[in-house]
Parts: sequence; C-alpha cells; structure tokens
Amino acid sequence: MLQLILGGARSGKSRLAEQTAIATQLAVTYVATAQALDPEMQNRIAHHQNQRPAHWSLVEEPLFLAKTLQKIDRPNQIILVDCLTLWLTNLLLLDDQNVQEFECEQLLKVLPKLQSEIILVSNETGLGVVPLGEISRRFVDEAGRLHQALGQIADKVMFCVAGFPMILKGEK
Repeated sequence: MLQLILGGARSGKSRLAEQTAIATQLAVTYVATAQALDPEMQNRIAHHQNQRPAHWSLVEEPLFLAKTLQKIDRPNQIILVDCLTLWLTNLLLLDDQNVQEFECEQLLKVLPKLQSEIILVSNETGLGVVPLGEISRRFVDEAGRLHQALGQIADKVMFCVAGFPMILKGEK
C-alpha cells in the first residue's frame, strides 16, 4: 500500500500520516528528510520528534531516498517519509541539477517494488501564486510533477486541510 498525503504548511498532514501509521499497529520506520541547518529548522524538527512515538525507528536521509527505502524495506512495516518537498529542496540546491531528476526517477521506480507499506508526506505547492524567483518557480514545477507522478502510482491520495483529510484517490 502506497499512500500520499498532501497539504499546506501546518495543515495537519504530518499528524494524519502519524495517526495512519499508528492505526496499522505495524512497526514504523520514520524517514526524515529535513536538515537542521538553522535554529528555526531545529525547532521544527524538535516539535515533530516530540509528536512521534519514541519506539519508532528513525532514519535521516536528505538526498538519496530511493536507495535508503530499498535498504530499510521489509514486510510488515510502515515506512513514513516526511517530507518530500524538503527532500526535493535539498536536491534542487545541489550544484548538479541532474541529481534531482535522477533521484526522482529512482524514487518512482523503487516505490512499487517495496514490501513495506509506504506513507509519503508532502506540501502541496500548486495552490498559490506563481513565485517570482527562478528557483522558487522550479521548485513549484518539480513538486507538481512529482506529486502528479506519485498520485498515479499511489493506492491512496489524501489532501489535508485544517486537520481534515479529503480523499482524492482510494478508499472513501
């Protein structure tokens, strides 16, 4: 089962993903893509850590997500990845722009082959105005492309607003 949970900032998408993982009663491996590069991000990471059950396994992977998912994959577990847009940002900020394209392709190839149940969390960026800066526009474009491709292969897609999920694809 592959689930994609989209939403805006502070929409409740991470909480929904965590509640969904808990409800399965399976072992959970949490894959964090954020990097604590400044005090504000350190605080955000600490907030998320305090919300998660302490017994969950944690893997931090800011760049090579597909390879990491293959490495930790096993049956009877949930892998919760939070968040794809931070991962995409990390890739876009690299000097080699080909890395982002390659890593996204690898992720799309690997996901259908995994034995674990997967929950992906990502920020929906396509609801606002078109950003002024080139890197911001590229980020919105690439996030949109990634979300569309993931939506095609996902078993379930949800959009979270004010803590409430709207099911876009999959069981109602």
